[in-house]
Amino acid sequence: MKAFKLLFLTCLSTGLIGCSGSDFSDLQAFMEEVRSRPKGAIEPLPKVPPYEAFTYGAASLRSPFQPPVKIDTVSRVKGAPEVRPDETRVKQFLEGFNIEVFEMVGTLSNDSGFFALVGGAGGVHRVKVGDYLGRNHGRVVSVDEAKIDVIEIVPDGDQGWLERPRSLTLKERS
Repeated sequence: MKAFKLLFLTCLSTGLIGCSGSDFSDLQAFMEEVRSRPKGAIEPLPKVPPYEAFTYGAASLRSPFQPPVKIDTVSRVKGAPEVRPDETRVKQFLEGFNIEVFEMVGTLSNDSGFFALVGGAGGVHRVKVGDYLGRNHGRVVSVDEAKIDVIEIVPDGDQGWLERPRSLTLKERS
């Protein structure tokens, strides 16, 4: 261990003695040459355009995740006065969800009737003619092995209501 310390001190002192020369004339000449060069100009910063605030104005438009609805701008259909949703009726569980989340997954029949099975809204649910599903007062009007026909009651945009047919077709296995 003592020999190692002695070797280390010898190497350190030899290195320091080698750096003790005071002839810096070449370094001084280089520094003078650099100082005598013409000074460069720094380019000015680019102009930054002022910030313009953006106000989001599409909150009232159709969601991009729903299919577009064709609107006939020439002849707008008016709702019939006898078409109205029954506001006094007790809402069923499946009316709390958009009809787009449902898909027909099968059928079921027993002694009490013929039912369609719809998937969505957290599970598989049984519906029959006369049941309601979807947020637009959708009433099931027919059920067969391939599809469920639903009539929705939607606002016509002019203080009236329209009946809109819709079908849920059987989902094919993949």
